[in-house]
Amino acid sequence: MMTAAEDDRQYEARVLAEAEAWRERQLRRPGLWDMATRATQDRINRIIPERVHQIVTSGVELTTRGIMTGADWTTARPLLHGSLRKREELIQTRVDFYRTTASVEGGVAGAGGFLLAAADFPALLAIKIKLLAEIGALYGHSGKSLSERLFLLRIFQMAFSSARHRPEALAALEAAGKGLHQPERIEDFDWRKFQLEYRDYIDLAKMAQLIPVIGAPVGVVVNWRLTTRLATTAMNAYRLRWFEDEHLT
Repeated sequence: MMTAAEDDRQYEARVLAEAEAWRERQLRRPGLWDMATRATQDRINRIIPERVHQIVTSGVELTTRGIMTGADWTTARPLLHGSLRKREELIQTRVDFYRTTASVEGGVAGAGGFLLAAADFPALLAIKIKLLAEIGALYGHSGKSLSERLFLLRIFQMAFSSARHRPEALAALEAAGKGLHQPERIEDFDWRKFQLEYRDYIDLAKMAQLIPVIGAPVGVVVNWRLTTRLATTAMNAYRLRWFEDEHLT
């Protein structure tokens, strides 16, 4: 029978391989599908009413900055002891909770027409940031410090970057994990680039929420997938950081 320590080592070997494979995928050149999607997104951006763009842009920036500077959002108590396997078991329960919450919110917004669909952008953003903060805390990191909040922002940026920008986003994420090349204040973060990448990534899917009848089911599915993508990115980012810290110690 395998001991608990052996089980933990086996688990860590498996998730390290998963994290390294995830990292390699982020460095791939954009494929034909990515380039076609990018071209489609550019065309959609040109025909979407400016009012919609303004709502999304201001919602992303103002909501994110408000959340990241709000003590109650990113200061979950860090878990200081526990194996990686136990931590990720706890993380999965929180991912399930937030993913379900995001799906319900997306369905309600999709059924409510333009105004509720537009309001879904900042609401979903708040859910995602809160999820990131809890994931970070369960890996043992406190959201009180500027460096950790910037790391959360880099994870978010990594999750919702286009294939063309993922290598750059990955480099920024890894630098943030080491505390390198980061702004001295959260206000100095490149918020414009952050919100443009996020908006462009989700526009294509989220605009379908504005369509009568199908808006509600689209909102459920899209929010589920977006939250899953963010959680996957966060877990792999923290896994790589975990193993790097373990190696250094």
